[in-house]
This record gives sequence, structure tokens and C-alpha cells, in this order.
Amino acid sequence: MKKAVVLLSGGLDSTVTLARAISERREVIPVSFRYGQRHSRELEAAKAVVKHFHLKNHVIVDLDLSAFRKSALTSKEVKVPKHQDVTEIREGIPVTYVPARNIIFLSIAAGIAETEGAEEIFIGANSIDYSGYPDCRPDFFDAFEEALRKGTKAGIEGRPVKIMHPILRMTKAEIVRLGKELGAPLHLTWSCYEGGAKACGKCDSCLLRLKGFQEAGLKDEIEYEVSR
Repeated sequence: MKKAVVLLSGGLDSTVTLARAISERREVIPVSFRYGQRHSRELEAAKAVVKHFHLKNHVIVDLDLSAFRKSALTSKEVKVPKHQDVTEIREGIPVTYVPARNIIFLSIAAGIAETEGAEEIFIGANSIDYSGYPDCRPDFFDAFEEALRKGTKAGIEGRPVKIMHPILRMTKAEIVRLGKELGAPLHLTWSCYEGGAKACGKCDSCLLRLKGFQEAGLKDEIEYEVSR
């Protein structure tokens, strides 16, 4: 059985990716990050997802990215954009982009993979709904794999760690359907950029999630502050 590190934020995409890795009979090592994000709800969701799958080797890495003060996810001084409808979401790189986040997370995941003898890293990146993020694009992952081939012991020895991104080119509706097919606990996930008792229903992440469930013809079981 192959061993794989799975980046698990606790959100919809990473949870479906974890379920996919498990369905492919990987021995998974879920890795989450406490990096100074504006709330802990997503990390709590990650712990609940790990418990659901009865996984015992959840790695939580503490980082301080507070110096990234221009991101809405690492600075409460930057407001999270809110909209009434998904059509209002602007193109381009949004303020919720955390500089180099996937570079940092994948680098740490690569170190864990080498330490644990894992052959793969699974990441729930998506280039359809989050095309504004430069570190969620196919060419980024190709470049990162090349870096691992040249910059790690495993790579130099001819057994580089592979980056697996199974939902990269899927729509949100397709991701929701896949999650349901795989029995992923979507009701335990948290996608909202805010950390309230209920999801706000107005941030980009909430709107894209709601759109995905609607287009999939399924009900999102988490609670929202606004009815949709």
C-alpha cells in the first residue's frame, strides 16, 4: 500500500481529496496547519474529519504567517470581501490570497513525506473556481514537482515525491458529487472565510460552495447566516 501525505484544511475540497486518497487505498498522513489564520473553525473541522475516518496520525504544524499582513486570511485589518451573488466575484487575485501559502505547505509536506517514506502528496487545489490563485494552477504543480526532483534526497535518488491534485480541473458541483460518492463527511467541513457560529454565506468561498451544491442538486447541510 502506498503511503501519502494529504494536506487537510478542513474545507470541502481538501476533505474530498482526503476521501479520494483513502478510496485509492493509500495509507494517509493528514497534515493541517495552524498558521495564524483569522479563525480556528477550519482546523476544528479538519480534526472532526480525521475522527470521522478513524485516522490516528494527524499532523498539525504550527506556523506564524502574521507577517503576511496584506492577506484577509492572516490579518483582521483586511476585510473579507462579501457579495450577494457569485456573479459579483471579481476576476484576478483576491485579497484572500495568502502569499506563497501552497509553496510553504507543500515544502513542509515534502519534508514529512521524505521522513515518513511517503510517495505522494495529495492537495485539494482547484483551478476552476479559484483560478485567481497562482498557486492553484497546473503549471505551478509541474514546477514544484521539478523542484522536488532536484532539491530532495528522494528526488536525487530517482524516487521523487509526486504531487497529486485529483480535483484540480473539476467544477465545484463535480467536487460535491464526488464527495457524496466517496462518503466524505461534507457536513463536517468548513469553507467560510469567517469564523462565526454559522457560515456567512456571502464570502467568495461560501458563494462558490453554495453554487456547487445547487448545481449538483444537493443540499448543503451546514448552517448559514443567510438563507439561499
